[in-house]
Order: sequence, then structure tokens, then C-alpha cells
Amino acid sequence: MQPEPTRFSPNPTPCGHNRREFLWEVAGGFAGLALFDLLSRDGFFTGALHASPATKTLDLSNPLTPRQPHFAAKAKRVVFLFMNGAPSQVDTFDPKPALSRFHGTPYKGDVEQVGSNGRPVGHIMQSPFEFPRHGQSGLEISSLFPHTAKFADDLCVIRSMYTDTAAHASGCLQLNTGSVLIGKPSLGAWLSYGLGSQQENLPSFVVMTDPRGGPIGSASNWTTGYMPASYQGTLFRSTGVPLLDLATPPGTSDRAQRHSLDLLERLNRQHLESHAGDSDLVARINSYELAYRMQTTAAEVVDVDRENAKTKEMYGLNQKLTADFGRKCLITRRLLEKGVRFVQLYSGGGHIEDTWDGHNDCITNHKLHAGETDQPIAALMADLKRTGLWEDTLIIWGGEFGRTPTSEGVGKPGRDHNPYGFSMWLSGAGVKGGQAVGSTDELGFRAVDERSHISDLHATILHLLGLDHTRLTFFYQGLNQRLTGVRGSVIQKVLA
Repeated sequence: MQPEPTRFSPNPTPCGHNRREFLWEVAGGFAGLALFDLLSRDGFFTGALHASPATKTLDLSNPLTPRQPHFAAKAKRVVFLFMNGAPSQVDTFDPKPALSRFHGTPYKGDVEQVGSNGRPVGHIMQSPFEFPRHGQSGLEISSLFPHTAKFADDLCVIRSMYTDTAAHASGCLQLNTGSVLIGKPSLGAWLSYGLGSQQENLPSFVVMTDPRGGPIGSASNWTTGYMPASYQGTLFRSTGVPLLDLATPPGTSDRAQRHSLDLLERLNRQHLESHAGDSDLVARINSYELAYRMQTTAAEVVDVDRENAKTKEMYGLNQKLTADFGRKCLITRRLLEKGVRFVQLYSGGGHIEDTWDGHNDCITNHKLHAGETDQPIAALMADLKRTGLWEDTLIIWGGEFGRTPTSEGVGKPGRDHNPYGFSMWLSGAGVKGGQAVGSTDELGFRAVDERSHISDLHATILHLLGLDHTRLTFFYQGLNQRLTGVRGSVIQKVLA
């Protein structure tokens, strides 16, 4: 307890306090030095990419300023091809001949119920699709993907993924944010936070959903969570105006708009002085300037009519089946050329058959959605190689979980949710292609060899971009929060 100051000190010190006060303050100072030293050794003050969640002083500096990674890496940008609804691994990238031998027989494994509704496992169902070998690697890929299969030697298929949930909403959240709970920053937000933006005229993180609807959980899948709002994904439309209300109102000159924005910024600065620490307000202020710069740039990016006929045909823009996803893939290439860091494309929207969620008829469902996406994805990969973007672009393909190797009833070709084992693939910068990593059991139900949790996938993605997942932290609620939480290991075999 601090001693009460005396009105008169018979032996005053040069600092103006009596000896007791002097000794008290000096002792407190030495203790503070010791505490500071201990915290410094733990990296509390100087940890790499460690930030306070709130701005304590007036600060309108750009939070997307480019930053160096922890270590040198080939990948600088990411394309996440999200197959919303969960593709069946045994019909896409994980061939299981045993399914033909046991087709139509009851499943006798240790799983009694599957999915989020506790449905019975059902009977074993073979895949009607062939799995020919492709490329010099001989990688087995379903006949659903004849175009993507041409890039077999570039694909690293992880056949031993597993997750913690069998529900679509929480599954999408975990794949996007590392957690089944709403409110955590998404992968794209973490990359924007860790590496900043490569340009000033477009968002660092762009999302394009399916015209049939977005994923369950909507913006929670590309949220910035407890981080500053500047890192949140920006939703682009693949047709028409990329962003609503982006165009300048008719009759407004550029000079008048510039004058209005300058006045608005001055007023917002004054308002921010009384609301220090409000990251949403800082992000909103910065967004006005970004929107002003985007009025020209964003419109140019989505204007695919400027592409030649050969390019449009390659992406499938002239076919009803592939036109939408092809358009999104072509816009993705143009966004990457402009320096956008993270682009996420969703295939499948709404619910059940409008997504890859093949409960009723997995076979017809997958033929549709694979048909919509296969050619555009292959076109994007070919274009990235042609333009030189391949060498520093990471591509990710997959859904929130897999599907059972069983049917939901005798003679019914539907497959239920399966969080125990499924496939995803990576390709591009820093990835060792032409291989399959890990495996599921004989029937493709459970991951058994070199099992990889979603946190392992996230750790690997961050590593490929030069970020150590244990060092990429954000201080919130007294903890150094991480995308990977308290677990996660880099999947070494993925690395080139």
C-alpha cells in the first residue's frame, strides 16, 4: 500500500519526496522492470504480427499495408474453390474398389449413425464412376473431372481429411474459420491481417457466391470476427455491377464527389476522436476511399466482354451449364492479375440438391455440379500457367466434409454426411503435385493413414504463404488467438 505523503519532510530528497516515498517508487520500478523482462522473453510485446484488437489513438493508417511473411515462400495469393454441400470422396478423388464387392450389403463397421440428424448408416453403395489414371504420376481421378484430370501431375490430393462436425453450417465455419462457432476470423481475413494487400484499388479478400444462394451461415464464413473490420471479405457479383451502390450518381462530377469525400473524412476524423478504439468506424472511413478508387477498377475487372472469343470458350461462357462458374473463374484470374490476395468461389448455393449435398441422388447431383465447375477450373489453371501467375498462386479445392460410402436406403443413390474421412486437393505454388497423401479405410469411411484435421490444412496453407501458424496471432480476450487454435501441424508431404 502506498504510504501517505507527509506535509513536512525533515530530510527531503532531490526528487521532492521523503525517503519512504522514494524507496516505495524505486522498488515498484524495479519490480516493473522484472515483469517487463519476463513478458518480453515470452514475446508478449514484440511477437511477430501481434496486434491489439482496438486502436487506442486516432489512427487512420491503412491496416492493409503490405507486410513481410515470417519466411520466404512461393505462394503470394490464394484461390479457394469451395464446393458447398460436401462432395463425395468415393465418387471424386478416393477410389474404393471394395465398394463394388460389397454393393447392396448392410454396413457392418463401428459407425451406427451419420449426419447431423442421426440417420442410420444404410447399405454400401458402389460408385458408378470410373477412376482412370492420369499423367506421369498415374493419379486416379473420377471420370466426373475430365478437364481437371489433365492437371493430375499438379494436384496434391489429401485423402485423409477429417473434421469435428457433420452439420453444414458448422462445417463451413470450421473450414473457413477453424472453429465451429460463429465470430472467428476467416482464413482470408487472417491472410489480409498477416500479409496486407498488394494493391490499393481493390479489396484484399474477395468472395463470389453461387447465384442459387450463399452457404449456410452467409457472411460468417468470410467475416473478420474480432479483428478490425478492414480484413473482412468483400462480396462481388459475377454479373452486372460488381458491388451495389458503387457507381457515381448521375449528374455528379468527379470534382464534386472528391470534395464531398474530403469533407466526410474531416467530419469522420472528428467523430473518431471521441470513439477511439472503434475498428468498425476506422474500417468504414477507409472504405469510402477504397470505394472511390474501385469505381473504375472493379468495373473493369468484371467486364469479361473484353476477353477474346477463344478465352470465353475455354472458360465455358458460351454454355449454360458452365457460364456462371466460368465467369467467376475468369474474373478470378483478372482479380489475381490486379493483385488481390485471396479469392473464394462457391459452387452450390441454397440447400440440398442446389449444392453438392446429394442426399436424394448423389450421382445425378455430382454430375450436375462437377459439370458446372470442371471445365472452368481447368481453364483457370491453364490461364494461370499461361500468364505466369501459377508460380505464386495456391489453389484449394474441397467442401466442408465428405459423404458416406453407403446409401440412405436400399436402391436409393443418396449419400449422407461424413465428417470422418474425405478428400481435398491443393495445387500451385509450393505444392508437390502428382500425389495422394494419406488414405481412408477400405470402404472410404474413415481417415486411417496420415490423418489430417482441418487445423492441419490451415497450418499448411499458412506455411505455403510464408506464415508460421503458431506465430500468426491476434491478441483478444487476454489470449494470443490463432487460426489453428491449440492444434495443427503442417502436412509436410504436401510441400514441394
